Amino acid sequence: MLRITIPSTEFWDEVKQEFVYTKAQTLQLEHSLVSLSKWESRWNKPFLTKQEKTLEETIDYVKCMTLTQNVNPEVYNYLTNSNINEVNKYIALPMTATRFFEEKKTQGSREQITAELIYYWMIALNIPFECQKWHLNKLFTLIRVCDVKSRPPKKHSRREIMKRNAALNAARKKKWNTKG
Repeated sequence: MLRITIPSTEFWDEVKQEFVYTKAQTLQLEHSLVSLSKWESRWNKPFLTKQEKTLEETIDYVKCMTLTQNVNPEVYNYLTNSNINEVNKYIALPMTATRFFEEKKTQGSREQITAELIYYWMIALNIPFECQKWHLNKLFTLIRVCDVKSRPPKKHSRREIMKRNAALNAARKKKWNTKG
């Protein structure tokens, strides 16, 4: 969970011809499948793309991430660049200690990831729906771990088996002090 503080501001209201003062507001935010789903429902397009988001789309995603109750919608108009940068850094965090080490780099799927696809993965891998409130990167890691662990064991190539057997034979020869 991320806490950001939108600072108090002072600005001139052209319509009323007076200064307007806003109070500082602290928001609790969560980058989760729930917030992703809300945003995609509003914008009718995938959030997880390499395409840059407009300022309006970014501010709306912050609204979707907000857990704080009874927030005046006007508050979001006073988000600073620092607030937006803080949110973007939070979204990029892995939120887990799990690391994957790839043997071979494979070309990624061109399938567009949407909230519904992520829910499908959760159902297919028997991941409980409580996890939809986790940080999205942590949920992706869990999905990947479940996928890897549920695969059948990898079959070794003939070359790998011969190499392993040669190493075992060499160790046995050394241990028992024999020639084979």
